[in-house]
Amino acid sequence: MSRAGVQIRRQLRKMRRLADLRGTQTKMDSLTQMTLGSAVGVAVMGRRVPVWRSALVGAFFGTLPDLDSFVDYGDPIRNVTYHRGASHSLFYLSLLSPLFAWLITRWMPSGGFRRWWASLWLILITHVLLDTMTVYGTQIGQPFTDNPFGVASLFIIAPLYTLPLLVGLLLALGGRHRANQWGLALTTGYLLWSMAAQSWVETRVERELADRDWPVERVLVTPSAFNTLLWRVLVMAPDHYYEGFYALADGDRAIAFDRFERDRALYESLKDDWGVQRIAWFSKGFFKLSERDGMARITDLRMGQEPFYSFNFVVAERVDGQWQPVPPQLQMERPDIGAGLRWIVRRAQGQPLSPPRVKSGNGESSLTQEPASERQ
Repeated sequence: MSRAGVQIRRQLRKMRRLADLRGTQTKMDSLTQMTLGSAVGVAVMGRRVPVWRSALVGAFFGTLPDLDSFVDYGDPIRNVTYHRGASHSLFYLSLLSPLFAWLITRWMPSGGFRRWWASLWLILITHVLLDTMTVYGTQIGQPFTDNPFGVASLFIIAPLYTLPLLVGLLLALGGRHRANQWGLALTTGYLLWSMAAQSWVETRVERELADRDWPVERVLVTPSAFNTLLWRVLVMAPDHYYEGFYALADGDRAIAFDRFERDRALYESLKDDWGVQRIAWFSKGFFKLSERDGMARITDLRMGQEPFYSFNFVVAERVDGQWQPVPPQLQMERPDIGAGLRWIVRRAQGQPLSPPRVKSGNGESSLTQEPASERQ
């Protein structure tokens, strides 16, 4: 193979790694975005063009904003925090949508420029708005603000959101056009339900924290994986943080919190490091620092649960008793999926089970309470 061919293969492997990295916790899954784009395209275009064509165009443009997953910004922290930036800007996508519509009408003039413009604009905007429902954060206000907006009422993979969309779209492709509209209506209702459930749990948490003498800085309520029945509650204090879970089936049962340290002294030593500042900003204050084997790590506490987090970044190493910055390195920690899903199903039913905390001898998580934590 030629030297150029080897370089191309290396670059492609690097792009795949980047996509895999940012595809785990950073965006709604591609199937959902493709299905949503297709469903919106079919709904707007109606019978003006063949359904399969509007679905195909919708699937393509429904995933277009996530092509920034293949961009290498230089290091893992930049790759994570610059994702969902300009490519998810409402302003930029609104500017590009008429250009995309013009290109499409060169291929399918029967749809009409204005109708395609409306279709593509809605496809792109609904992609971005759906991303804002997750906890990650989407910079929809660029170039006016880089604040990452996130409602945090929906997990990145939401089967009860995707399934009605997919069924309605498939029925529409088979000739039952109204099924697509019903699919969109049901999924919109699910989004509203997720926000209502989150708001209810937040109110419940506020009442409970008012009875506890904790120096609370901020609180985050997010759904556990794949559902909106079991919610994770993260409470930040200056020197530590608390994690608990509340199921809608728990009723008036008090939330059991576990306490973990943030290593405030380590943060004071590294607070001027760019990577630490960037993650502290990006996570909206939901982060911790820790030391392992002489290496300092900063962790985004929003994505995952103790002790398994998607984004742990090594930012410094101890040399002769002093912390020295190092190029950021990503360390991902994954639990045993089977054990985690079994716990979610049982816990969502209201069973008072401790979350899977400790790694067992085979390296997988177990349902044993972590001894290092303090139950409150």
